[in-house]
Amino acid sequence: MSTTGLQQAVAKMEAAGVMPAAIRTFQDQYARLEQGAAGFIAEETIEPMAEPVKLADLEVDPEQAREALDRTVVVKLNGGLGTSMGLDKAKNLLEVRDGKTFLDIIVQQVLAARAKHGVRLPLLFMNSFRTHDDTLESLAEYPELAVDGLPLAFVQNQEPKLRVDDLTPVEWPEDPSLEWCPPGHGDVYTALYGSGILEQLLQAGFERMMVTNGDNLGASPDATMAGWFAASGAPYAAELCRRTVNDRKGGHLAARRSDGQLILRDTAQTLPEQMHFFTDTDHHPYFHTNNLWVDLRVLHREMAQRDGVLGLPLIRNEKNVDPTRPDSPKVYQMESAMGAAIEVFEGATAICVGRERFLPVKTTNELLLLRSDLYELDEDGLLQARAETPRVELDGHYKLVQDFSRLVPHPLGLRQATSLRVNGEVSFGRDVQVVGDVQVSAAEPRMIEDGTVLA
Repeated sequence: MSTTGLQQAVAKMEAAGVMPAAIRTFQDQYARLEQGAAGFIAEETIEPMAEPVKLADLEVDPEQAREALDRTVVVKLNGGLGTSMGLDKAKNLLEVRDGKTFLDIIVQQVLAARAKHGVRLPLLFMNSFRTHDDTLESLAEYPELAVDGLPLAFVQNQEPKLRVDDLTPVEWPEDPSLEWCPPGHGDVYTALYGSGILEQLLQAGFERMMVTNGDNLGASPDATMAGWFAASGAPYAAELCRRTVNDRKGGHLAARRSDGQLILRDTAQTLPEQMHFFTDTDHHPYFHTNNLWVDLRVLHREMAQRDGVLGLPLIRNEKNVDPTRPDSPKVYQMESAMGAAIEVFEGATAICVGRERFLPVKTTNELLLLRSDLYELDEDGLLQARAETPRVELDGHYKLVQDFSRLVPHPLGLRQATSLRVNGEVSFGRDVQVVGDVQVSAAEPRMIEDGTVLA
């Protein structure tokens, strides 16, 4: 039955024009799924990683740093629509602050780094089929961004969702686009290799790439980091941050007991009965920021030797084919994480960076912080923190961006805040300041007037 399912899935991918390397990767993942693999990494098979080197302790010769950055390409993941926040276009096109979108700030950071260091520093976005056109339209505003004829973007692959009951490709005539899903951001390696862009980058003299999430504006191009990575000789490096009580969901690195190899374990790869190990910030003290550095020459060699199949660990997600319809068929979405590639490369390493390199926006809680007076956007597109980050908890009235922007149309003053919790439909006026620990509740719609100090 599963053989038929695989044949049907491959035929569907071929008919849709999916690149051969992505189809072979899908076949590899399918075989593991068929064997019952769920992608779990048991606690008894790993141990906490050794203390990593710290970016704050590094000293790199400025000219070596510049030369390394000149041979680096920046890749931003840009496949998400931000549907959990109520968006229907590329999340990177959401306005963050000062009238600028994620994309505008990313471009500003890259152009500033080029000017400061006198380097080429190409910028490539990995889009999904849902975000590609909107992103290219926005990038047209920056004709100076293109480098050496390289593309500004490439498209992530897609694969069929599989029925849980028989592992055949699901059919959903009401919206055939829902029959497909992205294969996770681990596809960045397959997409670069299968599209020929990896070969193009090498021919143009680029040796390394920095890959980050597009919604993490802290992950700006860094010459010191580039210089350290080049000098390390490592094929791969992960940026880590020290965990706090607020970082219990992010994936962490660990050493595999069998061979000492560094590996990535994510939430979905942790057994439910072992989650207390995963969330213990002392036991596994560092989380993966999803900022990583890869030697392009080593990546090309590995991909060529493996016929385009890097063999990343499977992440099996069970969902409904239509996320808005709980009664729609249950499906598996097979995914992989780009950070999991750390176990593919012998000699891979990690570096601990400051929290300023980890400013993701996954919810409106985080969007509130970035739009507040906690941060200032400098001329290089860098977000400079002016105070400690308070804990923010907004209830469901603020989950969707359109509602959030209506209720919080102006930046809040959070520099003196320790925490802010809001329950109910509360609108905030201009120049509202939060001091200390504040909780605001409202059984009915409520307005906080201009200039109010909440303490």
